Amino acid sequence: MRHAIVWLVLLGACKGDAVQCEKGCRNYAALAYWKNAEVDIASKPPAEREARRKMHVSKFTSELEGGIDVCVSQCQSANNPDDMNCMVKAKTGDQAVACFK
Repeated sequence: MRHAIVWLVLLGACKGDAVQCEKGCRNYAALAYWKNAEVDIASKPPAEREARRKMHVSKFTSELEGGIDVCVSQCQSANNPDDMNCMVKAKTGDQAVACFK
C-alpha cells in the first residue's frame, strides 16, 4: 500500500504547473490564431473587415474554450518548462509558433 502512495506522489510531481500551462496555452492560441486571422481580415475590402473581425472573434472564442483543457493537459503531461515558458513569454504569432520548431 505504501508503494502505491509513493507512486501517486511521484506521478503528481512529474506534471507541469497547471496555471503556467494554461497561461501558455491561452497566449499561444491567441497569438497563433490572430497571426493568420489578421491576414484574412486585411485581405477583405474595407467595408467587410469589421464583420470578418467579429466572425473571427466568435470563432476564436469557441475554438479556445473547446480546446484549452486538452492543451493544458498535454502541457502538464509533457512537463517541459522550456516550451511552457516560451509559450508564456511569446509576444507575436511568429514567436509563439517558433516555440515548437
